[in-house]
Amino acid sequence: MLDDLIGQQSENLSADGYLADFWPYFRSMEGVFWKLECRQSFREPRNPSWQALDRGDWHEALRIIDETAEEIQAPVLEAPGFPMRRVRLVARPYTPYLRWELHFIRLRAEAGERIRVLDSGVLEDRAMPELVILGSSVMYEVLYDESGTLSGARKFLGFEVIESCWHEVDKLYARGEDLLAFLERDRAALPPPLQDG
Repeated sequence: MLDDLIGQQSENLSADGYLADFWPYFRSMEGVFWKLECRQSFREPRNPSWQALDRGDWHEALRIIDETAEEIQAPVLEAPGFPMRRVRLVARPYTPYLRWELHFIRLRAEAGERIRVLDSGVLEDRAMPELVILGSSVMYEVLYDESGTLSGARKFLGFEVIESCWHEVDKLYARGEDLLAFLERDRAALPPPLQDG
């Protein structure tokens, strides 16, 4: 099913519409929160740390992450009692964005989000969607423009589609490596100022 979402019934949402639609489901959801991330580069122009990364200022980017650790961890610590799991596909050589993001989401892992890293090569060039799945109630295929900037989402409510996708994401999760162990093992995945630390 992950390969064939195009023909499935969905509702198209703008970027702002997606964010507005997401939070009420998040606050009332039951089950497991899943996230599947596949792209190796995104643009996050509203994020001051990403802005520093985009300027090539790694020290400032990391300083801002460290200073805003509580804010980054809050969605995990304040989640109303459901597990949060993420599969992060990675490809070598690691992009600057990916190394930045892995350092960013490491804080979420330390707060309790279960994040696993999986080499994209194991998928044998299968194109994977960017997915957010909230239990069995709703699933979003998150969409980005060519630059990697959030452009909207497709919203799915059909139980069979959601169930099929979460089972597939769960299988990918089972094949992955714990994020914190991965960062300890593969120093090349760390931002440059930390690689020799």
